[in-house]
Amino acid sequence: MGESKFNMFTEFEKKVLNLVAYIPKGKVTTYKELARAGGCYQGAQAIGNVLHKNPYLYKIPCHRVVKSDGRIGEFSQGQDEKIRLLKNEGVEIKGQMIIDFSKIFYIFK
Repeated sequence: MGESKFNMFTEFEKKVLNLVAYIPKGKVTTYKELARAGGCYQGAQAIGNVLHKNPYLYKIPCHRVVKSDGRIGEFSQGQDEKIRLLKNEGVEIKGQMIIDFSKIFYIFK
């Protein structure tokens, strides 16, 4: 990764982006799960703020982070692009909802 861009992040932000990089294709996680795994006590909103600053949208796949209720949520390139990327990875989506959300939910260990 271009270290010059990555160095502009706080240690917390780097941790979050590194976690996102490990979400496998065809899987999704939630802002809440990412907050838990990252030790973020500010919660899901803080995670969303970090992801919004992601300069490596395709290397650090923040499109794989969704809302806890299975809705796709926001994406800096727009929801249509998020849906397109997820569908290209085999994620089934109807409207704004992920189908079989529990089967593709990724939990950090």
